[in-house]
Amino acid sequence: MAMSQAAFKAEQAMGHDDNATTAQDVANPGLDREKYGDPNETMKALAWMGKNKVEMIECPKPKVIEDRDVILKVTGSTVCGSDLHLLHGSVVEMQKGDILGHEFCGLVDEMGSGVKGFKKGDRVVASFQIACGDCMYCKKKLSSQCEKTNSNTIENAMYGGRTAGMFGYSHFTGGFAGGQAEYVRVPYGDVNLLKLPDSVPDEKGLYLSDVVSTSWNCVVDTGVKDGDVVAVWGAGPVGQMCVDFAFMNGASRVIVIDQNWRLDYVKEKYPKAETLDFSKIPSGSSVPAELKKMVKNGPDVALECVAGEYPKSWAHSIEIAAGLETDTSEIINEMIESVKNFGRCGITGVYVGYTNHFNIGSLMERGIRLIGNGQAPVHLYWEDLLKKIEAGEIDPLKMVTHRVRVEDLDKVYYKFEKKEDHMQKVYVQTRFSAPPCEGSPALTTY
Repeated sequence: MAMSQAAFKAEQAMGHDDNATTAQDVANPGLDREKYGDPNETMKALAWMGKNKVEMIECPKPKVIEDRDVILKVTGSTVCGSDLHLLHGSVVEMQKGDILGHEFCGLVDEMGSGVKGFKKGDRVVASFQIACGDCMYCKKKLSSQCEKTNSNTIENAMYGGRTAGMFGYSHFTGGFAGGQAEYVRVPYGDVNLLKLPDSVPDEKGLYLSDVVSTSWNCVVDTGVKDGDVVAVWGAGPVGQMCVDFAFMNGASRVIVIDQNWRLDYVKEKYPKAETLDFSKIPSGSSVPAELKKMVKNGPDVALECVAGEYPKSWAHSIEIAAGLETDTSEIINEMIESVKNFGRCGITGVYVGYTNHFNIGSLMERGIRLIGNGQAPVHLYWEDLLKKIEAGEIDPLKMVTHRVRVEDLDKVYYKFEKKEDHMQKVYVQTRFSAPPCEGSPALTTY
């Protein structure tokens, strides 16, 4: 690791500093019902119960703690590929009983006295990151780097700086209860909620919370422009949205790298895209070599939409298992080696720590731009993206394969992890959900 073990332990012992301006480490209102939970009402929620184990639990409904809190009745949530990093224990600072889920929409149920611009019953979508609205980054709408909503000192020590707090994503990012539940507390609700018009159903508006905004940021932050040839690593929901958005921003060709039925799904839903099945590459060849057969000198832009915890080689598998690295560099190296000289590589898949065998020589010698797209600043984009959804320019339902019940979320996690039932993005309904909109997948029960 880049930081000494002694320094890491010192920061760990400190826990949280004094920068927090909102109640943190309230990852489950049942931790202290008197302080955090409704004394009379319970709810269903999905909780992390240890490495590779999640369970549906009954816990108290959250209550207003601070004057800018909003309590939502959750009408829709989803499961994200980054949730699997929590399931696998790849993200530090998870605690048994933490409520998961960082993408959700709902109805305003209760509000603190300081919340302005909303009323009970409003349909809203929440940003997956929690912004204060007032700090240096928030004033620029770079909400993912809010200075006030995550006081975790371990993240500060590892990264040399902090991200914003995030819903349902460990105490490493503030310890906030997530939205894979029937209710959720939204701090700074007047900042972190966006009203949904009647013309946009929950099944489309929900995904502004993360995946639509994250995919848009991946494309525009990496600088896709007219005429570019773009290669996308990963045919999951973020990769799919990046296909659409790359074409919207002028790409002449988009090539998706993945394997099996996921590429078939891309061919069906995104017919303009080309595909490369890495599992069928001839012996002695490689992804970079095959891409350079498809595109003279290689693509202009490479977009990483997978994540760093999935090693291909035995060497990286062993090093991750032994704790010698947290993330594999294999896909990043493929990207760097694939693009043209002076090409651009954007990283959107989650990487949480340190990697070995990184091809820094190719990066430097060939003038490659490696861009950490980071946790997308949702607030910067979501109003414009909502207009595009309203106008029919973006259709998030293209990536949605399943509609499921919140009661079945524990089973859904394991199916999603194993890519069973050809599961891509899911829509999770609750007892508060409206009837399915046109185009929504039929309900599947487990």
